[in-house]
Amino acid sequence: MSFAENTGPLAGIRVVEMGQLIAGPFCGQLLGDMGAEVIKVEPPGQGDPMRVWGRGDYPLWWEVVARNKKAVSADLRQPEGQVLARKLIATADILIENFRPGTLEKWGMAPEALHAMNPGLIIVRVSGYGQTGPYSERAGFGGIGEAMGGWRAIVGDPDRPPSRMGVSIGDSLAATYGCMGALAALRHRDQTGEGQVVDSSLYESVLQVMESLVPEYSASGYVRERSGSFLPGIAPSNVYPTSDGEYLIGANQDTVFGRLCAAMGRPELAKDPRYVDHVSRGRHQAELDALIGEWTVTLTIAELEALMIRHGVPAGKLYRPQDMLDDPHFQAREAIIDMPHPRWGTVKMQNVFPKLSKTPGSVRRAAPATIGQDNAQVYRDALGLSEEQIADLVARGVI
Repeated sequence: MSFAENTGPLAGIRVVEMGQLIAGPFCGQLLGDMGAEVIKVEPPGQGDPMRVWGRGDYPLWWEVVARNKKAVSADLRQPEGQVLARKLIATADILIENFRPGTLEKWGMAPEALHAMNPGLIIVRVSGYGQTGPYSERAGFGGIGEAMGGWRAIVGDPDRPPSRMGVSIGDSLAATYGCMGALAALRHRDQTGEGQVVDSSLYESVLQVMESLVPEYSASGYVRERSGSFLPGIAPSNVYPTSDGEYLIGANQDTVFGRLCAAMGRPELAKDPRYVDHVSRGRHQAELDALIGEWTVTLTIAELEALMIRHGVPAGKLYRPQDMLDDPHFQAREAIIDMPHPRWGTVKMQNVFPKLSKTPGSVRRAAPATIGQDNAQVYRDALGLSEEQIADLVARGVI
């Protein structure tokens, strides 16, 4: 099922995606959203587990992560399946895989062998610990990368065990860095004709967004700990109670804090020695949060939001899906799209992002409904196989 015209900057780039679950497929989604032709290779009969991941009878995660992709099947544990994969990779610009390091090599698809037949190939390898080092052969999922990269230890309330985000952030970060590496490698290939390997590990992807966690310890011995809904020393910036819910306010910059004080009808607080500057507010964070909370709880969310907008204070509701669907800003920017779907009717999902002014990405086709849905077209057009050859491979369980 096709939708929009392909106007993306990666139109004409072919990606072979051999990953499963989240990290590899999300990298493929990002490239596909920007116009690349993504051919997803799945094991026959079972496919990617993402096909059934979701809430009970609603495995809708697949509809997002597999959009803009073609689906072919190949048993990579069989020599003939490996031959098919190598022939397909020979036609590709980018290969994505997120198997345990050494698996490609075991299947006769080591980077050296692939580059021998396709020198310009860019190989994105997403793994738990990277392709080298003493931990490289260990199995690794996103949560393990989040723990090793420093994320899990500092998320949650200080009197409780570490929390996790409600999304698979470690996998998504590794996929995003893998995509960024692929784009940088395409630039290098444009200049030299050379392909290369992009090595994106889960733990290092998480480490990249840990701000000054390591330098703070290195310079002063300071160890960040769990602090709940705020960052120590960054005040006021927290979720505050209202008479009908909760509301997020971020007014930790000096002039913005002054505007918050005016909104509260307490302009004198901006000159109070306890709150006059960033460092002082950080020292008195708990009492300042309590003071603000005593004010916000007397207002509704709508009343508080109107005040924050009027006084230019960064703030906002904690959005749920219905809030997103109802919000005029989401609508004006087309942040959420309606995708026609043969099973679900219409599926609402996040649109392509980031937005490009000249060559915007798009959602052009729904996620493949069946395993090997595009076998005939891809194996015929890309590899030149006849209908008889394709039928024989199906009969023998190779595809």
